[in-house]
Amino acid sequence: KPRAVPPPAVANARPITVGGLGGPVSGQLLAGYGGRLPDGGRSAGVLIAAPTGSTVHAVADGKVVFADWMNGYGLILIVDHGNGTMSLYAHNEALLRDVGNTVKRGDPVGSVGNSGGQGRPALYFELRRNGQPVDPTTWLQRR
Repeated sequence: KPRAVPPPAVANARPITVGGLGGPVSGQLLAGYGGRLPDGGRSAGVLIAAPTGSTVHAVADGKVVFADWMNGYGLILIVDHGNGTMSLYAHNEALLRDVGNTVKRGDPVGSVGNSGGQGRPALYFELRRNGQPVDPTTWLQRR
């Protein structure tokens, strides 16, 4: 059986360190990791309120592996950072990158919206390590 080989930009990625990621958007924290979301569900990421159209930034270098509509998330973009790490950016008003695009930390990847049933403009941001959600606040740089 042939094995899938990650693209070189992802396969050769440096490991991401705790506290080494940039912030995805400036705004007010509405729901922390494990907290209650406005719909009553538990958050596997963080929900950050920000004005509609605010720029959403990639938190680290990587490759866009998904950029489309997904039920419950609205317009969502997923970046593979290599070494088992992925970041998810949901409820966007617009996506600024396509599948296959490489991104650098700080690059614009979307704009804040309320797609997918989000009641107010906000970014839902999730970080996954080896497929499992982790608390993104421990991985983001302190400001």
